[in-house]
Amino acid sequence: QSHRDLPAMLASSSCSSSSRSSTADDPVVSFVDIVRARALIADGIKHTPCTPSPRLARLVPGCPELFLKKDCLQETGAFKERGARNALKQLNATQRKTGVMAASAGNHALGLAYHGQLLDIPVTLVMPLRAPAVKVQRSRDLGARVLQHGDNFNEAMAFAKDLAQREGLLWVMP
Repeated sequence: QSHRDLPAMLASSSCSSSSRSSTADDPVVSFVDIVRARALIADGIKHTPCTPSPRLARLVPGCPELFLKKDCLQETGAFKERGARNALKQLNATQRKTGVMAASAGNHALGLAYHGQLLDIPVTLVMPLRAPAVKVQRSRDLGARVLQHGDNFNEAMAFAKDLAQREGLLWVMP
């Protein structure tokens, strides 16, 4: 079945075991979660092609076909836009006004900064001191408040989580 058949697949009994949604206590992503997210982000994500990769398929035992999603064609050049927009679109009015916090060395930062700007949601990012300068600057250019802290991602994340709690910002996982 093609991706155009998703609503019909969702309604069919073949998807009944996947019809539950994930929760904070059970973060497993279900088929229902994917379909809902797809609808939620459709207004701000480019439809990018999937191209076959016979060479990679041959490397995976039992895989007759393998396709690569060309999300390098998204505005920021990365698939992280999908998760960022999905997280931002789920915020309530208070959270949208207060803003979000994340730690990232690059692609997650760009996705949040870009979609935060489009949705008028303040974004604060903590990036490691050694994050690529081009990603730090582009995140700033997209309107994010960017702080650099720590020699690595774990140090940046620990600082960001603490700062998010002190400033009352919603934490967005990469």
